[in-house]
Amino acid sequence: MTKELRRLSIVMLVMFVGLFGAISWIQVVQAGELGANPDNKRALYDSYEVQRGSILAGDTVIASSVPSGDLYSWIRTYPDADMWAPVTGYINPVLGSSTGLEHAMNALLAGTDSSQFLSRVDRIVTGQPPRGSNVILSLDPTLQRVAYDALGDYEGAVVAMDPKTGRILAMVTSPSYDTNVLASHDTTTVLADYDALVNNALAPLDNRAIAGKLNPPGSTFKLVVASAALASGNYTPESTFDNPARYTLPGTSTEISNFDGGTCGDGAQATLATALRLSCNIPMAQLAVALGDDAIRAEAEKYGFNTSFETPLVTTASVYPRALSDDKTALTGFGQGDVIATPLQMAMVAGGIANDGVVMNPQMVDRVVAPDLSVQRSTESTEFARALPADLAATMTSMMVANVSAGAASGARIDGVDVAGKTGTAEQGPGDPYTFWFTGFAPASDPRVVVAVLIENGGGLGQSGTSNGIAAPIAKKVIEAVLSR
Repeated sequence: MTKELRRLSIVMLVMFVGLFGAISWIQVVQAGELGANPDNKRALYDSYEVQRGSILAGDTVIASSVPSGDLYSWIRTYPDADMWAPVTGYINPVLGSSTGLEHAMNALLAGTDSSQFLSRVDRIVTGQPPRGSNVILSLDPTLQRVAYDALGDYEGAVVAMDPKTGRILAMVTSPSYDTNVLASHDTTTVLADYDALVNNALAPLDNRAIAGKLNPPGSTFKLVVASAALASGNYTPESTFDNPARYTLPGTSTEISNFDGGTCGDGAQATLATALRLSCNIPMAQLAVALGDDAIRAEAEKYGFNTSFETPLVTTASVYPRALSDDKTALTGFGQGDVIATPLQMAMVAGGIANDGVVMNPQMVDRVVAPDLSVQRSTESTEFARALPADLAATMTSMMVANVSAGAASGARIDGVDVAGKTGTAEQGPGDPYTFWFTGFAPASDPRVVVAVLIENGGGLGQSGTSNGIAAPIAKKVIEAVLSR
């Protein structure tokens, strides 16, 4: 071999090795990242050349693929579509988009994830048709149905979780939509239906449980403020505050009142325990100013505020803002002003208290199972942060039990069970319908479930309804469904 040929051979070998390495890097290491890239439409189209894995809640299939008889080979079908829409989302090559778990778990469902490389090779070698993996969720189909029926036609959301693990047990929103319509391969029909949903003023495509237009949490946020007070070491449930019927926000001429317009119980002073039990605004506003926005924000962030979570659905971060003036801080003392939250976030607040002060990361996927039934991935429970020492969490629980047994959250009472809870009524613009909240858990001594309920647009009653009359009874039904097992 001449010197020139030898050099050429070396150059070609180096080029081949480089090409092989680049291809291997793309197909193995970067496959998952590229498959998840929303701009990679090829990944979306390729996913229809295989039988996409199913999504299951327990033993119930809530999304699966069937032959379509058209260009895309397979079409997704969704039983009980409206009930599961905020969880599954949809996938459609006509729209060139996917949402929900169909998007978040796309690579695994389509069998293109980097972790499935060897499985893909094995199926090619053995001549088996390509298939995606199945995704098994933590959600309970029976509890999902109870929450869905309890929410009914109200605009809002319900989230139920296991406070000890962070596993999401139910997630429903209303209004919802039929994911089968958006999975259709009929271009004209699906585009018309999609445009109608996008232009619907009630935003049915929003998953109100974790995203969309966030609401002030109202008096449910008093749990965070009370938690910050106890954590500071400067307050106990018996700490007292002035008890006027009107309170002027610091540095302003703006007056606020308690929800009923009167004082917080009898007497010139009101305790923290009484303020929480009766859900009084004025003592909590005074407490918020005394604590300062930095202390409240620090405590809120231990519960998950200002953090976006992947469940694997990506949540919109609930917000406790920075650099608040005293008057703005006072408003956050009862969940108004610039503080906003998702139902999942308020479930995490109650869940942290229920779990001896430890806040768990929320998650809704238990495991991923290959077509041969081997478990490819399991999800472990993980801690997000400790919000309170266990003894102070127990103190918070006692005050929340009083709120249900002899306070403003009586609508969540269950005979023979200590329910810990907190209602909230958030004001929007002047004259606008209220937003109703409830968050709580049961049994108080050994919590099995934590529930958060959001009802928008005043539950259809404008400013005449109450959180205790609408949101709390919905949570009660969900809690009873868990405890009845």
